[in-house]
Amino acid sequence: MKKLKGIVYIAVGAASYGILATFVKVAGKEGYTTALITFAQYITGFVVLALADTLRKKQLPASATPPGKNETWKLIAGGTCLGLTSTFYYLSVQYLPVSVSIILLMQTVWIGILADCIRSRQLPRAGQLAVIAIVLTGTALATGLTHAEAQWNLKGCVYGLLAAVCYTGSMYAANHIAPQQPLFYRSKLLVLGGMLAVIAFWNIHIIQEFQAGVFTWGLLLGLFGTILPPLLFSKGFPSVGLGLGSILAAIEIPISIATAHWVLHEAVSGLQIVGCIIILAGIAAQHLRIPALYRKH
Repeated sequence: MKKLKGIVYIAVGAASYGILATFVKVAGKEGYTTALITFAQYITGFVVLALADTLRKKQLPASATPPGKNETWKLIAGGTCLGLTSTFYYLSVQYLPVSVSIILLMQTVWIGILADCIRSRQLPRAGQLAVIAIVLTGTALATGLTHAEAQWNLKGCVYGLLAAVCYTGSMYAANHIAPQQPLFYRSKLLVLGGMLAVIAFWNIHIIQEFQAGVFTWGLLLGLFGTILPPLLFSKGFPSVGLGLGSILAAIEIPISIATAHWVLHEAVSGLQIVGCIIILAGIAAQHLRIPALYRKH
């Protein structure tokens, strides 16, 4: 029963991430800019998490040891990747269909593998190269790269790949920086770092394009993008495990594409569906570590 609950938590958390891009496109059609949308998401998310962390602190005994300043600054710095991920991803969906932007974002699968190899100063193993090949093959199909008539937008592709690089940094920060600290405290500081990155990136545009009505969207995006997923993942991963949990989290891809199809009426071809299945297979192969792929030679 505990494992089943964990599966549900992770699936709902991933689905929450998956619907964000469609919300951003709808908000854009209502006249709200990417700068405003991203800022509203992070400031509302930060306020809610800060209030939750304040309530948590009131329940602590007076003798509780406060977190160190070093950890605080590391979490804020790591959170900048979170803000830049949202910024570049939301910019990407302004130029490309959601189905293409989400596939570009998920290139973090092989970017993460290469980052680990660089950090450990080791060459990729056969299994890792196989995963990269699988993901890239699926990407070529899912994004329409094999279609001669496909229309590409260079800006959208660059933003999508930048989002993938930043997403890799976000996952590292979420999993490795001060993991022993309370959930609300960590989430608050990561989102604070993201908010500061968004303000630094957009700066004067936020003021020039400001509309108070954007905070309705900010609350919605903050709930599904910066509040629910971290809480649900933190509850789900301990009971499910990293391998199965990471595979379940990949439900973000089909949810994102399906939502865009239903709400925005974006076309989805059979080849795109096949490409998505191949990418999901690559993610599964990476986290299940299939013996045939990872056998030492």
